Amino acid sequence: LLPPGGPVNTEIVGEITPPVEEQAKRVKDYMNYQITHVMKEYDPDMDQLLFYLPLAGSAFKKCYYDAGLGRPVSKFVAGEDCVVNYMASSLEDAIRITHSTKVDSNTLRKQQVNGFYRDVPLTSGSVSTTNEVKNKVNELEGVTPETPQQDDEHTLLEMHVEVDVPGFEDENGIKLPYIVTIDHYSSTVLSIRRNWNQNDPSRKRIDYFIHYKFLPGLGFYGFGLIH
Repeated sequence: LLPPGGPVNTEIVGEITPPVEEQAKRVKDYMNYQITHVMKEYDPDMDQLLFYLPLAGSAFKKCYYDAGLGRPVSKFVAGEDCVVNYMASSLEDAIRITHSTKVDSNTLRKQQVNGFYRDVPLTSGSVSTTNEVKNKVNELEGVTPETPQQDDEHTLLEMHVEVDVPGFEDENGIKLPYIVTIDHYSSTVLSIRRNWNQNDPSRKRIDYFIHYKFLPGLGFYGFGLIH
């Protein structure tokens, strides 16, 4: 999966000409350089995903451009941290994808000051959740269950969803794709961002997640060894 020269190859669809071949080679070389030298998280996160996947049955990669780092990133997301309707057939058909992340208060404050999130006061506290998959993974690893969320930690829910934003409604009454981030404990909306290309007349949702399954399940998520 990760050869020394890089995992990316290119395939030309349509007429093959010398300029197109040169362009394909430039794309291949640049992407392999990015993954093997620049994207430091790619290799360890892929290793973590491959070890986690057989246990939980589902795991995700989130690929996006990080403005703070000034480069694309590809991060591992555990199955229990990516919440999708169980009856959805795929990520493309899901009407809502929620990524649950934890961030400490100081990092969140920096993002508020930098304008990434709204600069509003937030109330911190613990959110009680029951997660049988995480409990089973902790048991297999021989670690104690997670302690309650600390006062300096926030759980953010990043929702990729189609909604009507007041003042920005579609003239035809169609809900449009946005990324809405909410602080879980206080239910405060931190940001609402457009999630389609501004030059796309169809306003199709931009997808950030890739779903890996160990075995097909009865619904959206896959089956793993703990099942």
